[in-house]
Amino acid sequence: MPASASTPPLPFAGPFIAFAGARRLAEGSAAEVAAAVKRMQLEDETQEVLVFDLETAHPVDFDLRGAPEEVAARYAARPAPPEAEPARGPGRPKLGVVAREVTLLPRHWEWLAAQPGGASVALRKLVEAARRDQSGPARRRAAQEAGYRFMSALAGNLSQFEDALRAFYAGDAAGFAKLTAAWPQDIRTHAHRLAAPAFE
Repeated sequence: MPASASTPPLPFAGPFIAFAGARRLAEGSAAEVAAAVKRMQLEDETQEVLVFDLETAHPVDFDLRGAPEEVAARYAARPAPPEAEPARGPGRPKLGVVAREVTLLPRHWEWLAAQPGGASVALRKLVEAARRDQSGPARRRAAQEAGYRFMSALAGNLSQFEDALRAFYAGDAAGFAKLTAAWPQDIRTHAHRLAAPAFE
């Protein structure tokens, strides 16, 4: 079932992770996780399932209309047919390069135009460099934000939650591990995965 105009695009490229209560239900692409969520919905419609972007822990809502196979097809990556590729201009469609509008000041455009390869190449290099530079405070802050989102959603009612959160923000990895030891395994495992960069 192709994506329709009534199915908005996902705000994140994924991968994703889904939890059915305290149990990790699925992890993977949008198609894989959405189909797993739909199957769970059919098995037990009373079971609450939460889906998150794997890296940022932002919550994600899938369009679950139809059978699991239809849901998977809705989110399956489909390469653009050859005739849909632009006949001219720069770009690498097979890498998923997408045209979007960017608003900049004239001096920014002048600087970009003077860079080797033009504005698009320069912008891509700047973005990739910024992503690689997530090893310092920015990386720790991103990990703290992701960890807080996930733990607030699934661990807020668990024992030692507030103390674990304080240890997390204090950079106390040993204290965080001790305070989360009694949490359900799947929640604990993912919380530790998200939190790891915050302790570097």
